[in-house]
Amino acid sequence: MVGREYEKRLFLAKLNSQKSEFIAVYGRRRVGKTYLIRSVLQHHFVFQLTGLAKASLKEQLVNFELAKKEQHPIVSLEPPTSWLEAFTQLKQFVLTSNQPKKVIFIDELPWLDTPRSGFLTALEHFWNSWASARKDVVLVVCGSAASWMIHQLINNKGGLHNRITLKIKLNPFTLKECKEMMLANKIRLDNYQLLQLYMCLGGIPFYWEAIEKGQSATQTIQQLCFDQNGLLRNEYANLFKSLFDKSEKHEKIVDALAQKAQGLSRDEIQQATGISNGGGFTRVLDELEESGFIRKYAPFQRKSRESHYQLSDFFTLFHLRFMSGNTADNENYWLTKIDHPAYRTWSGYAFEQVCLAHTDLLKKALGISGVDTTVSAWRSKQRENGAQIDLVIDRRDHVITICEMKFSINPFTIDKAYDANLRNKIGLFKSETGTSKAVFLTMITTYGLVENEYAGNVTNSIDMQSLFV
Repeated sequence: MVGREYEKRLFLAKLNSQKSEFIAVYGRRRVGKTYLIRSVLQHHFVFQLTGLAKASLKEQLVNFELAKKEQHPIVSLEPPTSWLEAFTQLKQFVLTSNQPKKVIFIDELPWLDTPRSGFLTALEHFWNSWASARKDVVLVVCGSAASWMIHQLINNKGGLHNRITLKIKLNPFTLKECKEMMLANKIRLDNYQLLQLYMCLGGIPFYWEAIEKGQSATQTIQQLCFDQNGLLRNEYANLFKSLFDKSEKHEKIVDALAQKAQGLSRDEIQQATGISNGGGFTRVLDELEESGFIRKYAPFQRKSRESHYQLSDFFTLFHLRFMSGNTADNENYWLTKIDHPAYRTWSGYAFEQVCLAHTDLLKKALGISGVDTTVSAWRSKQRENGAQIDLVIDRRDHVITICEMKFSINPFTIDKAYDANLRNKIGLFKSETGTSKAVFLTMITTYGLVENEYAGNVTNSIDMQSLFV
């Protein structure tokens, strides 16, 4: 198994605890939740069940009965007629097991909670009245329906309030983990090719598993996203519907953010989407953030209520820029886009998001991993000749590092015009923020900088190799 070292340690710690544990795993569709749980805990399972999508209570209970017969054929129990009966039978599987820790795994948990099924009540009763009083039960649940997992389980206000003993939000793979996955699959691509793929696919293991040996990044993107039978050609249609109830508002917000690389404030999102203010709007934003589709950041020296939101899911951005509405079956479609202005705009923004997703590695490359820092962004108040900085690292050692990120196929050249732009940007930042700290300029590029008279004005230069550490 590639990666997930931190999550594996969390699971193993719970297996060795002196009490029963209730673990909730959630995250974006295709991120590898089920694979992780089975890989680490399968040898400790006493029962596992996967909910059925869009099934009735009767069908879900038949599904439970079939799982029971398959996993515990010698246990003689009548088919359950309710979830209370099903969870009562579940106790028998625990009592007859010799495992020191009995792991019960329920996958796609939200699908089991059908209308008027009494599932959540039965789950509460099972945990509160029996399992939590023991020392040997590990109940592991997961699901892709983020809104249900967050609001009905993790933030439950009823009988399951504060009952979760460990919650794991499973994030996409890092660049390093994607590279390790490719090597494990005997696929060797250089870092530039891997970076291109990450900018399109993000760190979603399911997408990377479909990459074939002997293909370049361009060929892979063409095959997965644009060929008639491409694995991801229709992925977006199911993405939000599988995660959120009434996903129309979620999609509207994502569409609006895709149009503004610098992101939007809460008020700007409302104006762009026409969604009314209120608790429902806040809930949708929270769900998108928890699921990794958007990132929330407070602008430099601003309060949290002035936060902005950016689209941060790589595949969603790629789909909206190039796949949405595209019906062409041109086998060279993606190749023809490489020199197109739309490609340059997208690649620049996507590279910035890759850097923002790996800020811990950037700080390591700068030698400030041990320094207390605050990461933010900044936008000039000037409407004309203004400026924007997407990554500001405010350091405890009385230094502010301003990061400029540039994606290119060759070492990047700072020319006279861009040097003037950088000087203007830093000057505006100093004057508008009134900071007394030293301001260092860091350039983050794919292949480093061309040494010329302007490169000397850069304090630090980081290339893409630092993103794979």
